[in-house]
Amino acid sequence: MSITMHFIVQPEEEGLRLDSYLAGAVEDASRSFLKKIIKNGSVTAKAGVCTKPAYGVSVGEDIRIELPDPVPAEPTPENIPIEILYEDEALVVVNKEAGMVVHPAPGHETGTLVNALLHHCAGYQHSGGDVKRPGIVHRLDRDTSGVMVAAKTQRAYGHLARQAAEHAFDRRYVALAQGEFKEQFGCINASLGRSLVEPSRMAVTGINARDAVTHFETLERFGVACFVRLRLETGRTHQIRVHLRFAGHPILGDPVYGETRYQSWNVAREVLDALQRLTGQALHAELLGFEHPYTGQKMTFFAEPPQDFQEALMALRTLVSPLQCDSGGENNR
Repeated sequence: MSITMHFIVQPEEEGLRLDSYLAGAVEDASRSFLKKIIKNGSVTAKAGVCTKPAYGVSVGEDIRIELPDPVPAEPTPENIPIEILYEDEALVVVNKEAGMVVHPAPGHETGTLVNALLHHCAGYQHSGGDVKRPGIVHRLDRDTSGVMVAAKTQRAYGHLARQAAEHAFDRRYVALAQGEFKEQFGCINASLGRSLVEPSRMAVTGINARDAVTHFETLERFGVACFVRLRLETGRTHQIRVHLRFAGHPILGDPVYGETRYQSWNVAREVLDALQRLTGQALHAELLGFEHPYTGQKMTFFAEPPQDFQEALMALRTLVSPLQCDSGGENNR
């Protein structure tokens, strides 16, 4: 058995290597896994079967990939370093690094947050959820960093999963986005569903869509980009990334929905270098709040953005004397 997926190359993806293009299109699949799939003859492009990972894709090209069904094996414990912000008998809160997949998926059967938690937390495999994602009640995209909570018991899992389903988590993100919002505060209220052109991607649509609401606050403006804080009222797949693209301000470093080419920007070389060092989308889950499943106490956790995000932010600050909004910074933590 296998799964066939197809994608249409967008204008901003013109000239990307085939393996790089697919790494952005196939969620949670590693580039090494995709190279193997390409070399095995499981990818077709406009000229037919393509076995060259370095092949350059063209605008409008229909790329099809045949993926093997994932092996339904239980994840194994792995001694992977993770930053733990808090832990007790019911749950563990971590600051997930960008590049780490939350749970096993095709091409990422190992090296995930679940593998790390299985090693760190005794009995974690019995913490609820399906076999490949025990204890996981919400997730962050592979290249999104930030605060996550995972359950350590069945009781905690049920309580936290219910909060997540009812959108009761307090989730706050920061991002670097292209261009500038005119407003200091605003709301993007646009339903999301699978793209009719690219079924693997999400899009603003009215067909088979679900309500999605993102609140934003402009913290700093730099002309070519801005630093924004975002709060989720709902929690749809890729919600912030799609909403900011829809608003005309895609996230920097996002290979799927955002901006990764800065050569045309009229900025200093130091700024370009800092932006090109972004390891993924400049999106960080800085705050997570929830009700403790045992005590009912409201708990809130905060984590600073990773180094590449902070270096890009510092570089952008050299462009102008930024507008620092009165409501930004420490007062909202």
